[in-house]
Amino acid sequence: MIQISDKRNCCGCTACASICPHKAITMTPDVMGFLYPVVDTSLCVECGLCEKVCQFHEGYDRYANYDIPIVFGCRHKDEAELVRSQSGAAAWAIMQTFLQEPGVVYGVGYESVTHIVHKRATTLEECQEFRGSKYVQSNLRGVFQQVKDDLKAGHRVLFFGTGCQVSGLKSFLPLPLHDNLFVVDIVCHATPSPAFWKAYVQYMEKKYNSTITKVDFRDQTFGWHSHEESFFFSNDKKVSSHIFRSLFYDHLIVRNSCLNCHFTNFKRVSDITLSDFWGWENHYKEWNDNKGVSLFLVNSDKGKQMFDKCQPFLSFIESDIDKCVQPQLQHPAEQPVDYLIVPQLFQEKGFKGVARKYGHIPGKKYYHNKINAYIHQIHLILSRIKHSFS
Repeated sequence: MIQISDKRNCCGCTACASICPHKAITMTPDVMGFLYPVVDTSLCVECGLCEKVCQFHEGYDRYANYDIPIVFGCRHKDEAELVRSQSGAAAWAIMQTFLQEPGVVYGVGYESVTHIVHKRATTLEECQEFRGSKYVQSNLRGVFQQVKDDLKAGHRVLFFGTGCQVSGLKSFLPLPLHDNLFVVDIVCHATPSPAFWKAYVQYMEKKYNSTITKVDFRDQTFGWHSHEESFFFSNDKKVSSHIFRSLFYDHLIVRNSCLNCHFTNFKRVSDITLSDFWGWENHYKEWNDNKGVSLFLVNSDKGKQMFDKCQPFLSFIESDIDKCVQPQLQHPAEQPVDYLIVPQLFQEKGFKGVARKYGHIPGKKYYHNKINAYIHQIHLILSRIKHSFS
């Protein structure tokens, strides 16, 4: 029987709940909205399947994937597709390639503005919803079984997810069903809180007295290197902010297991790994235009076959591991000092209480941070003036 005594040891992939033949496991949210398995002991027969299927540990199965991935930097040849995406549009090229034949694609979309979920698509039009980053842990309830049903029915399946989600799915599925499964994982900074995101949306709607109809977690209007979340309201107002981004990057609202992640390395479980190719401009002259470059790691023979098929859609250059190393491929997110305080603060004072305490909406610390930022800017200006006269 699976029991989570330390939240750092559960990524919420749902593999244990999905494999239980007696439906004894329910994925239940904590105060931050992260899902954890809860066992109904009256239904559990102690078969041990839930413990065997779990891959969130150092010895996770890699299914004969390459020890060292083949590294490419790439971007979509179609400028319009590049503009619609938030990196080099490599994910879209994979979807375009895959759906040249009948198949099913699973990616992250919206049940509503406040609820981020994995969804099923069979056309490129339906896949449009999968574009763009969603910096919230997606809900996978029922999705693993749905993927299994599609594979058993003989469908080709393409699944996008984080490393832990992909690992959980592959462990849940019987090996014979892997033949028609193609998996892509995203280099993950960490997964922020679903409950905190919902509270943030409600805060913004109240503040601007209008309903949010659309969100952009990483608005490309500001360029590839920027990260501003933008909200589109029913009254046609657009508001950009960085409150959620800042708390996310500070690791204050991320899942506990992200601080203990086993997949922050080049030992990938997926066929292909995608990411922004941060640091591209330090090694290559191509595409240094702030429009985005995708890091494309080929991790298996199936991944290589897919990459070859994608080439009509992609401009690319082969690279190597040394040029694409980034923190999320080296170590888990680091735990901040106040990490354990946030859930209780959120429960007692909500989104506003957390954002105010950590200086992201008006309050004592907010103005202190603003003053320090202005002082820093003044020092930079004075330094440049001094340098110009030296």
